[in-house]
Amino acid sequence: MSVFTQMAAAGHEQVCHISDAETGLRAIVAIHSSTLGPGLGGVRIREYEDEQAALTDVLRLSEAMSYKAACAGLRCGGAKAVVLAPFPRDREAGMHALGRAVDGLAGRYVATEDMGMSESDIALLNEVTPHAVGRSLEAGGSGDPSPHTADGVIAGMRAALRAADRPVEFKGLRVAVQGCGHVGLAIVERLIGAGAQVWASDINDEACEQAAAAGATIVDNDRIHAQDVDIFAPSGVGAILDERRISELECVIVAGAANNQLATPEDGMRLAERGIVYAPDFVINAGGLINVSDELDSEGYNAERVRFRVASIETTLDEIFEQARAERRPPEAVAIDMAHTRIAAGAR
Repeated sequence: MSVFTQMAAAGHEQVCHISDAETGLRAIVAIHSSTLGPGLGGVRIREYEDEQAALTDVLRLSEAMSYKAACAGLRCGGAKAVVLAPFPRDREAGMHALGRAVDGLAGRYVATEDMGMSESDIALLNEVTPHAVGRSLEAGGSGDPSPHTADGVIAGMRAALRAADRPVEFKGLRVAVQGCGHVGLAIVERLIGAGAQVWASDINDEACEQAAAAGATIVDNDRIHAQDVDIFAPSGVGAILDERRISELECVIVAGAANNQLATPEDGMRLAERGIVYAPDFVINAGGLINVSDELDSEGYNAERVRFRVASIETTLDEIFEQARAERRPPEAVAIDMAHTRIAAGAR
């Protein structure tokens, strides 16, 4: 399938392949929609099986970013960048090469953190382009977005508990968290602090040790989805919810921070048919985007405004769950329709 055919399938506006001979950097930037504002999305550094896998990932991620921004009521569009690992050995030179490529898009894409990135990397991008957000608080930026993503997930869990007709109470709640990176660990810590019982997993031993130190019980990463819990919280890589794993779920709710949790569009219906409440990932995990996008506000970053918008994830999900129940549709489908409606309104 050609690149143009894949772009047309979801309505992408632009895809840029980047190759820097001096550093060896290889990256792809995808802009899905700029209707509501510049395409904002993280830079993801990871290994891919091949270039097609990287392209598929960046197309899916950038599309989800459009929906995430629209459902959160933000004045930005959706975009994403993936860097095919290994990243250039000279980190500074590699980031500068990426920054020049971002700058060449003249503000249509604004980069921020994702897998494999840090505040110091954003600072390196900013040395060659203004079109990167997520700077440290000391540098006048919004700081680490991970705590805000975690706060949004916790808020979304409250909405999901209501949708499942369960008490909105974390004390004694059983939760399995897959992925204990910056966001996953923050979710684990918040849950345990609220009195929940938490099982956790990660492919990284150090991440598991940190989760255990926080009070979580560590289980096999390949089987954590099958734990007998109230909530399964996928917070690592995407496409975890496929037909096989959905059939093995022992939870009532799926609510986590990972992007693109559904392996296929049909998997949302599979969850609904099993009576499992699914919090659409691009709605519940919007806290980090809300945080970094606030740097683009003409008045500058405002922490109180960010806290209010992150808390609003709960009410947005309440609306989605209510409509999904009334129309007997999967929440994912309702959320996508909400995003499309808001994007279409912005085009008028």
